[in-house]
Amino acid sequence: MGESGPVSGEFREKFIQPIINACWPGTLAGLAIAGLALGPTRLLRLSLALSAIGYLTSSFAVFFYTIYPSKRRLWSLAAFSFLFALTASLFSVVALAITEW
Repeated sequence: MGESGPVSGEFREKFIQPIINACWPGTLAGLAIAGLALGPTRLLRLSLALSAIGYLTSSFAVFFYTIYPSKRRLWSLAAFSFLFALTASLFSVVALAITEW
């Protein structure tokens, strides 16, 4: 619809884009939470829970960084929490492979 449509470029950048950016790690958090139902061991459930917490933290940090781009701490928090969650997810996969093997 272009710039004259119901969602103008300025409105999209200010209100829609932060939500879109936060959806990416938020989706991974949802997958980690869904995996909690399948976790047969306590260690696997713990690592999936830590992964979900890390992805949710990253999602909130990305959301607020999109709104306040001058806050570099938010970007650092997003990066570190995403890497933490990615490491916890990798540990979950290894733990699942070991327990199922």
